[in-house]
Amino acid sequence: MAEPEERIRVLLVDDHQVVRRGLRTFLEVQDDIEVVGEAADGAEGVARAQELRPDVILMDVKMPGTDGIEALRGLREAGNPARVLVVTSFTEQRTVVPALRAGAAGYVYKDVDPDALAGAIRSVHAGHVLLQPEVAGALLSQEEANGGQGRQGTLTEREREVLALIADGRSNREIARALVLSEKTVKTHVSNILMKLDLADRTQAALWAVRHGIGD
Repeated sequence: MAEPEERIRVLLVDDHQVVRRGLRTFLEVQDDIEVVGEAADGAEGVARAQELRPDVILMDVKMPGTDGIEALRGLREAGNPARVLVVTSFTEQRTVVPALRAGAAGYVYKDVDPDALAGAIRSVHAGHVLLQPEVAGALLSQEEANGGQGRQGTLTEREREVLALIADGRSNREIARALVLSEKTVKTHVSNILMKLDLADRTQAALWAVRHGIGD
Protein backbone atom coordinates (compact mmCIF):
# COMPACT_ATOMS: atom_id res chain seq x y z
CA MET A 1 0.00 0.00 0.00
CA ALA A 2 1.33 3.44 -0.89
CA GLU A 3 2.46 5.66 1.96
CA PRO A 4 0.30 8.69 2.77
CA GLU A 5 1.56 11.88 1.14
CA GLU A 6 1.77 13.63 4.50
CA ARG A 7 2.19 11.97 7.87
CA ILE A 8 1.34 13.49 11.24
CA ARG A 9 4.65 14.31 12.94
CA VAL A 10 4.50 13.49 16.66
CA LEU A 11 6.80 14.39 19.57
CA LEU A 12 6.61 12.30 22.78
CA VAL A 13 7.18 14.11 26.10
CA ASP A 14 7.11 11.89 29.20
CA ASP A 15 9.60 11.32 32.01
CA HIS A 16 9.10 7.53 31.90
CA GLN A 17 11.17 5.86 29.20
CA VAL A 18 8.95 2.76 29.23
CA VAL A 19 5.91 4.93 28.44
CA ARG A 20 7.71 6.66 25.57
CA ARG A 21 8.86 3.32 24.23
CA GLY A 22 5.36 1.87 24.39
CA LEU A 23 3.85 4.88 22.64
CA ARG A 24 6.53 4.82 19.94
CA THR A 25 6.08 1.11 19.34
CA PHE A 26 2.35 1.50 18.80
CA LEU A 27 2.44 4.73 16.81
CA GLU A 28 5.16 3.55 14.43
CA VAL A 29 2.78 0.95 12.97
CA GLN A 30 0.29 3.66 12.02
CA ASP A 31 0.49 4.51 8.33
CA ASP A 32 -0.25 8.19 8.82
CA ILE A 33 1.71 8.93 12.04
CA GLU A 34 5.47 9.41 12.43
CA VAL A 35 7.28 9.79 15.78
CA VAL A 36 9.95 12.42 15.15
CA GLY A 37 11.43 12.68 18.64
CA GLU A 38 11.22 12.25 22.40
CA ALA A 39 11.82 14.34 25.51
CA ALA A 40 11.99 13.42 29.20
CA ASP A 41 10.67 16.67 30.72
CA GLY A 42 8.85 19.86 29.83
CA ALA A 43 11.90 22.03 29.20
CA GLU A 44 13.42 19.48 26.86
CA GLY A 45 10.00 19.08 25.24
CA VAL A 46 9.76 22.79 24.43
CA ALA A 47 13.32 22.81 23.04
CA ARG A 48 12.69 19.72 20.92
CA ALA A 49 9.41 21.15 19.68
CA GLN A 50 11.19 24.28 18.51
CA GLU A 51 13.82 22.16 16.79
CA LEU A 52 11.60 19.50 15.22
CA ARG A 53 8.37 21.47 14.61
CA PRO A 54 6.03 18.50 15.18
CA ASP A 55 2.35 18.65 14.28
CA VAL A 56 1.21 17.05 17.55
CA ILE A 57 2.89 16.68 20.94
CA LEU A 58 1.87 13.92 23.36
CA MET A 59 2.70 15.31 26.79
CA ASP A 60 2.41 14.13 30.37
CA VAL A 61 1.39 16.69 32.99
CA LYS A 62 3.41 15.66 36.05
CA MET A 63 7.13 15.52 35.29
CA PRO A 64 10.20 16.45 37.36
CA GLY A 65 11.66 19.87 36.72
CA THR A 66 9.52 21.63 34.14
CA ASP A 67 6.09 19.99 34.18
CA GLY A 68 3.54 19.80 31.38
CA ILE A 69 1.65 22.96 32.40
CA GLU A 70 4.83 25.05 32.31
CA ALA A 71 5.78 23.43 29.00
CA LEU A 72 2.40 24.31 27.49
CA ARG A 73 2.89 27.92 28.53
CA GLY A 74 6.40 27.86 27.10
CA LEU A 75 5.14 26.58 23.76
CA ARG A 76 2.50 29.30 23.66
CA GLU A 77 5.03 32.03 24.50
CA ALA A 78 7.33 30.70 21.78
CA GLY A 79 4.49 30.79 19.26
CA ASN A 80 4.89 27.09 18.51
CA PRO A 81 1.90 25.91 16.43
CA ALA A 82 2.01 22.26 17.54
CA ARG A 83 -1.24 20.86 18.93
CA VAL A 84 -0.70 19.34 22.38
CA LEU A 85 -2.55 16.21 23.46
CA VAL A 86 -2.08 15.60 27.18
CA VAL A 87 -1.72 11.89 27.94
CA THR A 88 -1.62 11.35 31.68
CA SER A 89 -2.78 9.28 34.63
CA PHE A 90 -3.84 12.35 36.63
CA THR A 91 -7.59 12.92 36.66
CA GLU A 92 -8.05 15.63 39.30
CA GLN A 93 -9.80 18.83 38.22
CA ARG A 94 -6.89 20.85 39.62
CA THR A 95 -4.72 19.21 36.96
CA VAL A 96 -7.19 19.08 34.09
CA VAL A 97 -8.33 22.70 34.10
CA PRO A 98 -4.86 24.34 34.22
CA ALA A 99 -3.68 22.14 31.33
CA LEU A 100 -6.60 23.20 29.16
CA ARG A 101 -6.24 26.83 30.17
CA ALA A 102 -2.55 26.63 29.23
CA GLY A 103 -3.46 25.60 25.70
CA ALA A 104 -3.84 21.82 25.52
CA ALA A 105 -5.95 20.73 22.54
CA GLY A 106 -6.96 17.47 24.18
CA TYR A 107 -6.70 15.50 27.40
CA VAL A 108 -6.83 11.70 27.62
CA TYR A 109 -5.74 9.14 30.18
CA LYS A 110 -2.88 6.68 29.80
CA ASP A 111 -5.28 3.73 29.92
CA VAL A 112 -6.91 4.94 26.68
CA ASP A 113 -7.36 2.25 24.04
CA PRO A 114 -4.41 2.41 21.58
CA ASP A 115 -6.65 2.81 18.56
CA ALA A 116 -8.55 5.56 20.36
CA LEU A 117 -5.25 7.31 21.05
CA ALA A 118 -4.36 7.24 17.35
CA GLY A 119 -7.80 8.65 16.64
CA ALA A 120 -7.23 11.37 19.22
CA ILE A 121 -3.98 12.37 17.54
CA ARG A 122 -5.73 12.62 14.18
CA SER A 123 -8.57 14.60 15.73
CA VAL A 124 -6.44 17.27 17.43
CA HIS A 125 -4.26 17.49 14.32
CA ALA A 126 -7.41 18.27 12.34
CA GLY A 127 -8.10 21.18 14.69
CA HIS A 128 -10.66 19.63 17.01
CA VAL A 129 -10.81 19.73 20.80
CA LEU A 130 -10.75 16.24 22.24
CA LEU A 131 -11.56 15.38 25.84
CA GLN A 132 -12.66 12.21 27.57
CA PRO A 133 -16.17 12.68 29.04
CA GLU A 134 -15.08 13.04 32.65
CA VAL A 135 -12.44 15.60 31.64
CA ALA A 136 -14.99 17.69 29.77
CA GLY A 137 -17.27 17.47 32.78
CA ALA A 138 -14.57 18.87 35.07
CA LEU A 139 -13.95 21.86 32.85
CA LEU A 140 -17.62 22.55 32.22
CA SER A 141 -18.41 22.36 35.92
CA GLN A 142 -15.86 25.07 36.58
CA GLU A 143 -17.11 27.16 33.66
CA GLU A 144 -20.68 26.97 34.99
CA ALA A 145 -19.48 27.81 38.49
CA ASN A 146 -18.01 30.99 37.01
CA GLY A 147 -21.40 32.04 35.62
CA GLY A 148 -21.01 30.89 32.00
CA GLN A 149 -24.69 30.09 31.51
CA GLY A 150 -25.76 33.72 31.50
CA ARG A 151 -23.31 35.02 28.93
CA GLN A 152 -24.74 33.58 25.72
CA GLY A 153 -27.05 36.54 25.20
CA THR A 154 -24.12 38.95 25.05
CA LEU A 155 -22.91 37.54 21.73
CA THR A 156 -23.95 39.09 18.43
CA GLU A 157 -25.32 36.86 15.66
CA ARG A 158 -22.03 37.12 13.77
CA GLU A 159 -20.06 36.19 16.88
CA ARG A 160 -22.28 33.15 17.32
CA GLU A 161 -21.51 32.13 13.72
CA VAL A 162 -17.79 32.51 14.35
CA LEU A 163 -18.07 30.59 17.61
CA ALA A 164 -19.88 27.72 15.88
CA LEU A 165 -17.02 27.44 13.39
CA ILE A 166 -14.44 27.54 16.19
CA ALA A 167 -16.30 24.61 17.76
CA ASP A 168 -16.00 22.83 14.40
CA GLY A 169 -12.22 23.17 14.57
CA ARG A 170 -11.90 25.80 11.86
CA SER A 171 -8.90 28.13 11.68
CA ASN A 172 -9.30 31.90 11.33
CA ARG A 173 -8.52 31.60 7.64
CA GLU A 174 -11.17 28.92 7.15
CA ILE A 175 -13.71 30.96 9.12
CA ALA A 176 -12.94 34.02 6.98
CA ARG A 177 -13.57 32.03 3.82
CA ALA A 178 -16.77 30.47 5.13
CA LEU A 179 -18.26 33.79 6.23
CA VAL A 180 -16.70 35.92 3.46
CA LEU A 181 -14.81 38.09 5.93
CA SER A 182 -11.21 39.24 6.23
CA GLU A 183 -8.95 37.34 8.62
CA LYS A 184 -8.46 40.58 10.55
CA THR A 185 -12.21 40.85 11.10
CA VAL A 186 -12.37 37.23 12.23
CA LYS A 187 -9.55 37.83 14.73
CA THR A 188 -11.52 40.77 16.13
CA HIS A 189 -14.64 38.60 16.49
CA VAL A 190 -12.63 35.86 18.22
CA SER A 191 -11.12 38.38 20.65
CA ASN A 192 -14.59 39.77 21.42
CA ILE A 193 -15.98 36.27 22.00
CA LEU A 194 -13.20 35.38 24.45
CA MET A 195 -13.62 38.68 26.26
CA LYS A 196 -17.43 38.49 26.52
CA LEU A 197 -17.41 34.87 27.69
CA ASP A 198 -14.37 35.38 29.96
CA LEU A 199 -12.49 32.54 28.27
CA ALA A 200 -8.74 32.18 27.83
CA ASP A 201 -8.45 30.55 24.43
CA ARG A 202 -10.10 28.76 21.49
CA THR A 203 -10.14 25.42 23.31
CA GLN A 204 -12.34 26.84 26.04
CA ALA A 205 -14.46 28.64 23.45
CA ALA A 206 -15.07 25.38 21.58
CA LEU A 207 -16.09 23.61 24.79
CA TRP A 208 -18.37 26.48 25.76
CA ALA A 209 -20.03 26.34 22.33
CA VAL A 210 -20.65 22.59 22.54
CA ARG A 211 -22.03 22.89 26.08
CA HIS A 212 -24.44 25.63 25.06
CA GLY A 213 -25.67 24.09 21.81
CA ILE A 214 -23.76 26.33 19.40
CA GLY A 215 -22.35 24.43 16.41
CA ASP A 216 -22.38 20.71 15.80
